[in-house]
Amino acid sequence: MKKFISFFVVAAISFSAMTSIAQDKSKRPSPPASVTATTSKGVTISINYSQPSVKGRTIGKEIATFGELWRTGANEATVFEVNKEVTVGGKKIKAGKYGLYSIPGAKEWTIILNNKSNLWGADNYSQSEDAVRLVTPAGKSKSFMEKMTILISDAGKVSLIWGDTMVDFSVQ
Repeated sequence: MKKFISFFVVAAISFSAMTSIAQDKSKRPSPPASVTATTSKGVTISINYSQPSVKGRTIGKEIATFGELWRTGANEATVFEVNKEVTVGGKKIKAGKYGLYSIPGAKEWTIILNNKSNLWGADNYSQSEDAVRLVTPAGKSKSFMEKMTILISDAGKVSLIWGDTMVDFSVQ
């Protein structure tokens, strides 16, 4: 009986340790990141995402394929959240959470805010759930950014910088 109890305790501790390690998202190849800013107009914008690295690959070919829907990050879908009603791409959206997707392109990207924010990647994405779709120019970043990084200015400009690409959109 003591051997059974000892085995059970060791198994439970091992399972608990493995579960903790598996849930440590910071150990992923594309670690979690977040950015939050409050604009000069009092809008709080938060974006939670995972940061893929270029790792010598070509953006648009081997990663974030041009012309294809992308989760704008890695792992779970990127979550875009605002605390007030805002305008993005000329369209008003309510306060809340949205999935941030994109369709990358060589010269322009389509930025998408989807009403479903709790998806794994782009699995089960449906265009009919889109709250906003806007096309924005793709520019060159000032310097090469190995890990995808998202910044938010106090004017409400959201900038995605990755590799030598920079894509901006405005939240008003």
